[in-house]
Amino acid sequence: MKIFTNKDIKMLFIGISLFLFCNTILPQIILWRFHRNSSLELFILSLLIGCGILFLCFCYFHKQNKIIETAVTEIDDYLTGNTDARIECDDEGEMYKFFHSVNTLVAVLNAHTESELRAKEFLKNTISDISHQLKTPLAALNIYNGILQSETENLPDLKEFTILSEQELDRIEALVQNLLKITRLDAGSIIIERNFENVSDMMHDIEQHFAYRAKQEQKELILSGDDDIMLFCDREWMMEAVSNLVKNAFDHTDAGKRICIEWKQMSDILQIVVKDNGCGIHSEDIYHIFKRFYRSRFSKDTQGLGLGLSLSKTIVELHGGNIKVDSVLGKGSVFIINILEITKL
Repeated sequence: MKIFTNKDIKMLFIGISLFLFCNTILPQIILWRFHRNSSLELFILSLLIGCGILFLCFCYFHKQNKIIETAVTEIDDYLTGNTDARIECDDEGEMYKFFHSVNTLVAVLNAHTESELRAKEFLKNTISDISHQLKTPLAALNIYNGILQSETENLPDLKEFTILSEQELDRIEALVQNLLKITRLDAGSIIIERNFENVSDMMHDIEQHFAYRAKQEQKELILSGDDDIMLFCDREWMMEAVSNLVKNAFDHTDAGKRICIEWKQMSDILQIVVKDNGCGIHSEDIYHIFKRFYRSRFSKDTQGLGLGLSLSKTIVELHGGNIKVDSVLGKGSVFIINILEITKL
């Protein structure tokens, strides 16, 4: 019986049973000891009273157990997403006061959730509006900058100025795009559309994207992994996550260094590794680098905005995976993405 799974209730019933047993048997022993006879009527009466007490106790605890089971069912229902789930608490007693407090807590949690959703929606709409407002002047500035570049072919100083201007415009555009992506992910307005994708194809696309930068900065980008490994993921978002790690590696390596992208199948886990032999990460920063806008006091990077790694972490977690980092200062960093393949469970 379910009520006896509770150790305290089991011990209570054992204690009551022993007490009633003694209360029934001891009078018979005393009567026999001193009067050499016993009373069958007294024995039957004591036995009936004892059984009645046990039955009443059982009924009481059985009812309490049913009430608690109903409460647990309602709580589980709430945890699975039914925000309207409530525990009946119309009767009096300490237990019903507790149920009322639980219902109050649920109402407060619902209010906080609704408030947070409204705040996220407001933030999403605000940043979206700002992003769209910035697109037009950014596009115009890029056009003007292009015109200036064509007019300054014979003016080295101005030519250098226009190149720097173009870099800063690209940096602003990247910031706007990353803010928009993170906000949309936070607000839940993006649906991860998964399909079976060839990991090798995705990594080669990333390699092509960084090929020009690797050549310009005299760095080597190396790929390593089987050609037939498939991953159930959203191709564009997963490439975004890995690309941000590769970009971070480029930002923190000097000319002549190497960036490696490796992927391999490990039982029911797919692992993607991005590693470099660059400057590494200071131990003080290891536990903070995935925070938004985090800038290390040791970093010499003046271009990073502190959004790329945070965005990668969010994307990987939306795919049911995790991302971790291992780094030795002055020797390089290793970023490891582990994704559990649901289809193999």
